[in-house]
Amino acid sequence: MINFLKKYHKWVSLIFAVIILLFAISGIILNHRRMFSSISIDRSIMPAEFAIKNWNNASVKSTIKLNDSSILIYGNIGIWKTDSLFKDFTDFNNGIRKGIDRKKTCTVFQSSDGSLFAGTLFDLYKYDFKDNKWQAITLPTHERRVVDIIEKDNKLLFLTRSHLIESSMDLSNFNVKELPHPENYDNKVSLFKTLWTIHSGEILGNAGKVFVDFMGLILIFLTITGIILFINKKRLIKRARARKDVLSIVKTNKWNLKWHNKIGWTATFFLIIVSSTGIFLRPPLLIPIADVKVGKIPGSELDSDNAWFDKLRRIIYDDENERFIIATLDGIYYSDDEFASELKRFEHQPPASVMGVNVFHKTASNTYMIGSFEGLFVWNTQSGEIFDYVKKIPYKKPETRGAPIGEYLITAYTNDYAGGEIAFCYNNGAINISNVNNSFPLPPQNILEAAKISLWNVALEIHTGRIYKVFMGIFYILVVPISGFALLFIIISGFIVWWKMYKGIEN
Repeated sequence: MINFLKKYHKWVSLIFAVIILLFAISGIILNHRRMFSSISIDRSIMPAEFAIKNWNNASVKSTIKLNDSSILIYGNIGIWKTDSLFKDFTDFNNGIRKGIDRKKTCTVFQSSDGSLFAGTLFDLYKYDFKDNKWQAITLPTHERRVVDIIEKDNKLLFLTRSHLIESSMDLSNFNVKELPHPENYDNKVSLFKTLWTIHSGEILGNAGKVFVDFMGLILIFLTITGIILFINKKRLIKRARARKDVLSIVKTNKWNLKWHNKIGWTATFFLIIVSSTGIFLRPPLLIPIADVKVGKIPGSELDSDNAWFDKLRRIIYDDENERFIIATLDGIYYSDDEFASELKRFEHQPPASVMGVNVFHKTASNTYMIGSFEGLFVWNTQSGEIFDYVKKIPYKKPETRGAPIGEYLITAYTNDYAGGEIAFCYNNGAINISNVNNSFPLPPQNILEAAKISLWNVALEIHTGRIYKVFMGIFYILVVPISGFALLFIIISGFIVWWKMYKGIEN
């Protein structure tokens, strides 16, 4: 048994060494997005599918028509100014901090007094028309990511992922609101979110993230020392046969083996936790846990009194019915009493991805357009009717649960284009859904040159295994589970071999 474990601990480690190193390095980068946000990489050095073609890869989040009839198009490309034909584009990012990640824009809003605001991944901005540049606005919360902005009763409402911030029009004062619990609130969170925060260390806040980073460094150390031990063993045999001095190699191996074992067995438990939680964060093992809810872990980052911690995505004020409508990760809710009581959940819910809603606006009386990685749908809040707006057919809920994405991974929608309604799909880019004979103009060269990819996003593609799609096709989804189980075998087998063969010697 020990010989079997020792043999395959070595060979499985060598086979998966590069993938494990990439997982560890990318994981550390993912844990510190703000730190690496200024670093951008030219897409030309990335595989072809990462190139911007036809506005794909979430290039666009939405558009907004300004008071002067010009149009702003924004998203992962930053903010650009254009006309109704989307022919000429002018860079509109002046004042936003360096780095494509800092330019990624969630929402742009023009208030009734003409003021222009933008919510990016890291900051809220107000546009200074005199100096023609964006000015950062400091919010009274640790959250800086504003996902939506609306105006009501001469006040501005800024929605973050956890709070609603009310402000006067001149931004002279702010009031942070924690939205009330939903009806029948069970104080549970999704299993996916729980595993996500454990895997990243966020479950224990910043200290937890640093600890998981340390586990990543340990994994890098174990992988490199393991490779050195393997190479040195081959060198040792070769030099011994040639009757050459082997003392330096023996000393190196002794040091490597000692610390490979000591650090390895010490970190075993924590490495198992990090590895096993990561396996369930990507399909196919994500599918069975996607809808599962569990209790909050006491004392953790998730154990918050705020029922909407990291769950809020979009907000609309419905003048017709005098109520706020909120799109969250738990569904779509409304408040008809200015958030004085529990939020009410709509009985009939439109399809929405576990990753959140990207399109959310009113189209007619009691009718809303909802877009996410599940598709693009028109939803009537009174009748509950749902219409697939891309396929032009009534929506029918599938009988069995499949992957938590639809055929069209919708990132944006606009009706500001003079040539028809445009839906933006993550994979295929712009689709004219009202006039198939009139295609949307392709992104011009100045946008293509500026639309780099952030280091953080490169790390995400590596960590989720999507980078391997280039040469593995659809089978890339197996990289995370197979590599994860391989890593668990390496960790557990290494501990058992140490326990049986080296524990007594080292002690």
